[in-house]
Amino acid sequence: MIDIGFIGLGTMGRPMAGHLLAAGHRVLLHDVAPVAPDLISAGGIACKSAKHVAEEADAVIIMVPDTPHVEAVLFGKDGVASGISKGKIVVDMSSISPIATKDFAERIEALGAEWLDAPVSGGEVGAKAGTLSIMVGGKESTFARIKPLFELMGKNITLVGGAGAGQTTKVANQIIVALNIAAVGEALVFASKAGADPAKVREALMGGFASSRILEVHGERMIKRTFNPGFRIALHQKDLNLALQSAKAMSLALPNTANTAQLMQAAAAQGWDQLDHSALVRALEVMGNHEVGSTTDAG
Repeated sequence: MIDIGFIGLGTMGRPMAGHLLAAGHRVLLHDVAPVAPDLISAGGIACKSAKHVAEEADAVIIMVPDTPHVEAVLFGKDGVASGISKGKIVVDMSSISPIATKDFAERIEALGAEWLDAPVSGGEVGAKAGTLSIMVGGKESTFARIKPLFELMGKNITLVGGAGAGQTTKVANQIIVALNIAAVGEALVFASKAGADPAKVREALMGGFASSRILEVHGERMIKRTFNPGFRIALHQKDLNLALQSAKAMSLALPNTANTAQLMQAAAAQGWDQLDHSALVRALEVMGNHEVGSTTDAG
């Protein structure tokens, strides 16, 4: 049973590390904040730096918010790169730039270590339940070594391709999710302002071709006004920016992604960027001067 390092113990990382501990692994832990007492009581070992984690662990998992954070963990002062050695594995489960990921992979592999990028989908609920979807980029042999760890944290685990392919897949996922949220929001604002009961409209649509997980979960949030964050608008903004930056580098147009990114910016301008991404509907409501579910005289 290999020793695992886990760096980044926030909303997602904390329960993910907990699953590894529950399976009996020796887990070395590091975060910018003090390590949660429940992880220590479960057998986790707090480390003073990312370097210390890399020195002690066979595989180092990183779960931090954005590209600059991953770069700092890897190559900053007392970072993973200063403690890693030949044959060890770095697994970045953050959601970051596919372009930067390829560079990070090359730099880690030049040190004799191996690399996987393995971003996840499923949010806090999936992290706690151990049912995350995990999209992996890297070598098949490295994936085979780490897959048993992925199976402790997720259910749908796919090796997509080489380094960077996991992050590319996650960006594609976030494009689909964002555009679907915008579509559901537009549909419910339209139906509500036209005088229909949005809850009944959603119920009817769930039985047809428009049915989707977004309509089911986020549509209900929009109607019930439950915008406490599962996945914050600010984080989804970051992911759409990654999509647009990568598209620019490839001379690729993503017009609907750009429009949805602007809707998220409009929501952020109202101070709603820390709400769940289903609160994107609020930007549409401002534009239409109508809140989903409010009384209207539509004739």
